[in-house]
Amino acid sequence: MLTLGIDTSTRVSSVALCDGEKILGEVDINVGMTHSEGLVPQLEVLLERTHIQKSELELIAVSRGPGSFTGLRIGMATAEALAYSLKIPLRAVDTLEAISYNLPVAGVLLVPVLDAQKGNLYVGQYLWDQGRMEEVEPVSILSQKEIIPLMEQKDRPVILLGECHRIPKKEGFLVAMAPESARMPRASSVAILAQENYEPGDLYDYFGMEPFYIRRSEAEELWEKQHPSK
Repeated sequence: MLTLGIDTSTRVSSVALCDGEKILGEVDINVGMTHSEGLVPQLEVLLERTHIQKSELELIAVSRGPGSFTGLRIGMATAEALAYSLKIPLRAVDTLEAISYNLPVAGVLLVPVLDAQKGNLYVGQYLWDQGRMEEVEPVSILSQKEIIPLMEQKDRPVILLGECHRIPKKEGFLVAMAPESARMPRASSVAILAQENYEPGDLYDYFGMEPFYIRRSEAEELWEKQHPSK
């Protein structure tokens, strides 16, 4: 199933084309460019270099958070507009679960983390079991200092992914950090996860998606002040 994946949950902008688990192309930008100015040109480069026409796409996949409120809004709006214009299915996937797909290692607790502002992190916990990613605990918010002590209590090896550079280093700690190349959200993981979750005949609302947040972000509060309901 030819799928376009989009991830704008962090400062990294990632787009990818996948056919099943085969990655046809992926473009990741991490140079501080805003998603509003870079995402559409990035998509155009991807389609041009893979010689894929928009009309050939069968599914649009996008990460829904948690993550940057503004970034998620841009990515989801772009995905909605594309899916609507092409009249093809649209799927949103959890960002932390998609990050875990970067490192599908059995027997290890995969713990992706992303900035939740004010010294806190969004934290997910996943296990790779029989070819599928299983959520061990619901996504939570922990302070940066809480994570290592909590993970050291686990009964299996732990690998941190995502923005784990934000976690204070502890000498001799027993928790491993994933290689930097596997830490951050990748649109290819978003696309592959969406394909696994997609069922023909699924109902989808092109303009009804909302970012996944545990608590309201400062950006969200500001956005609602600027766009009061009538």
